[in-house]
Amino acid sequence: MRTLVRTTMKKFSSLIPPPIIMLLFMLMPAVSNLQASQISSDLPVYSRIYDARRNPNADGRDALKLAQKTNRKVLIEVGGDWCSWCHIMDRFIKAHPNVESRLHETFVVLKVNVSDVNDNAEFMAAFPSPKGYPHMYITDSTGTILYSQDTANFREEGEYSEQRFMIFFDHWQTHDE
Repeated sequence: MRTLVRTTMKKFSSLIPPPIIMLLFMLMPAVSNLQASQISSDLPVYSRIYDARRNPNADGRDALKLAQKTNRKVLIEVGGDWCSWCHIMDRFIKAHPNVESRLHETFVVLKVNVSDVNDNAEFMAAFPSPKGYPHMYITDSTGTILYSQDTANFREEGEYSEQRFMIFFDHWQTHDE
């Protein structure tokens, strides 16, 4: 194996100067982050931010239409700008492009604000009480609630785990409950 790697590197080195090869390796994380930011910029507003002024019923109808059109489920993420774990989870997802892309391949994300400014009580009345924030509900593309989960289940030793997110995505890409 080492011989193959050395032989391959020698071939590349003869074609591409070593400083260029180093530059390419250094740029790889930036390209990955660029892809992740591209995902974010293409998402509907209701998938990107908590906003007390938004109407979750109207956003929910739009999310269901998109889910039906794209053959995905809807992940309703309940929280708010006041929620420190919501920010931690958002940063984790953005810092892990594989998690971010799988999240949006598997689900249409609908972020719903719950706060002192707007608790969205009418919308939230249709769901089981959240155990903490952020909290997730999964619905099918008709709006039928399939699952309710506290996001603490994604943590391992106090931090969010890429592996736990991937297991969750794998499950929901292949199951309806």
